Amino acid sequence: MTADSLLLPLLGGLLIGLGATVMLALDGKVLGVSGIVGGLLDHKLADRPWRWYFVFGLLAAGLIFQLLYSQVFTASPASPITLIVGGLLVGFGTRLGNGCTSGHGVCGMSRLSRRSFAATLTFMAAAAVTVFLVYGKGF
Repeated sequence: MTADSLLLPLLGGLLIGLGATVMLALDGKVLGVSGIVGGLLDHKLADRPWRWYFVFGLLAAGLIFQLLYSQVFTASPASPITLIVGGLLVGFGTRLGNGCTSGHGVCGMSRLSRRSFAATLTFMAAAAVTVFLVYGKGF
């Protein structure tokens, strides 16, 4: 375990928390990625630009991080079809649950939302069961 392996996740978590706090404090909006991306098609035209900037910022940050820390990126052991099906299931689940890990897990829980606590417990339990079923490893 290196300093980077501890420092980078901590820094990432701090930046997510800071971003969520600033967005809620300055604009009254919840930093829920699925809601922001979903709103690109569902909301009125005047509401779209900040959503596009947000998505562009997420993609740009990922590319910059890959350039700076390419050694932490590895190829997925999953097949392309598994990744596509998994992505579709995650998208369906976020719409069904009215939010994703960032909306419920970060923002909703910090606001002490009971609905977000229930949603977070549900998707964490589903993730644990999935890992157990796919990889056969104990909890």
